[in-house]
Amino acid sequence: MKNKISSVILAALTAVSMLSACGNQPPAAPAEITFKENAVISYLGPEGTYTEEAAKYFFSSEGSFIPKATVDDAIADAASGVSDYAVIPQENTLGGAVTNYVDALLSREDVYVVGEVIIPISQTLMGIPGTKLSDIKTVYSHAQGIKQSEQWRRENIPDAVTEEKGSTAAAAAYVAEQQDKSVAAVAAPGAAELYGLEVLAENVQITDANKTRFYVLSRERVTGGTNAVFAAKCGADMIDDIIIGIHNTGAELVTIHDRPEGSKLGMYNYIIETTGSITDKQIETICGIDDVRFLGSFNSVSK
Repeated sequence: MKNKISSVILAALTAVSMLSACGNQPPAAPAEITFKENAVISYLGPEGTYTEEAAKYFFSSEGSFIPKATVDDAIADAASGVSDYAVIPQENTLGGAVTNYVDALLSREDVYVVGEVIIPISQTLMGIPGTKLSDIKTVYSHAQGIKQSEQWRRENIPDAVTEEKGSTAAAAAYVAEQQDKSVAAVAAPGAAELYGLEVLAENVQITDANKTRFYVLSRERVTGGTNAVFAAKCGADMIDDIIIGIHNTGAELVTIHDRPEGSKLGMYNYIIETTGSITDKQIETICGIDDVRFLGSFNSVSK
């Protein structure tokens, strides 16, 4: 698949010469996307997750924040109107796309991406007070926390095994409940104080450049942001044509992730992001390509 994507990018770049024949439009000025005041925001809980931090940063801590057990629950809230928005993780510098959350978004056709927030991730090892590194036999965290701390754990607690939890905060809560020095959690620094744990080691991620980006979702569609995202469902042999079709509208490809479609080998769901303000006409043209649909337009903020 890696070689396939490389050929896609090359094909898209060589398509530049075709733009003038395809009605390329100059980019429009980015539009201001407004958000409801005192909104209700669902996010992947429990309290103390990076998703909560991202949600509160994006909305300036104004509104009501509802922790949900799963990303699917948070998205369902936004789709049904229980909440105005949902905030979900999308991609990490080290761990790549958070695939199960990407799948959750791709499975829905009743929500749109309307915002993005990027925050630095500082993973922290924590345990009950008095725990020493030599005591630790099992480390709990979200799959991303486990992956991001792998090198540090290998060098400092090589005999400890790992177990996944639904979120880093859930891992911290579990360790607090156990009151057992043989278990520890990798979670956000704030989770230690929230759950009464002691910080055993700071910055256990591979690099200080570790960041995660989160999508802000709404049931209301908006356009005019500096980025846009589309979904495509097709065989791997057709993705070249879709990328060239998008490129020919004047949209610039920035990311593409593929996920198994589930019906047969060789069929994939793709999530495709473009940069540069995109017009309604461009969106209409892109969605005229077979099996492509618009997932949203958004501006991005970074902490």
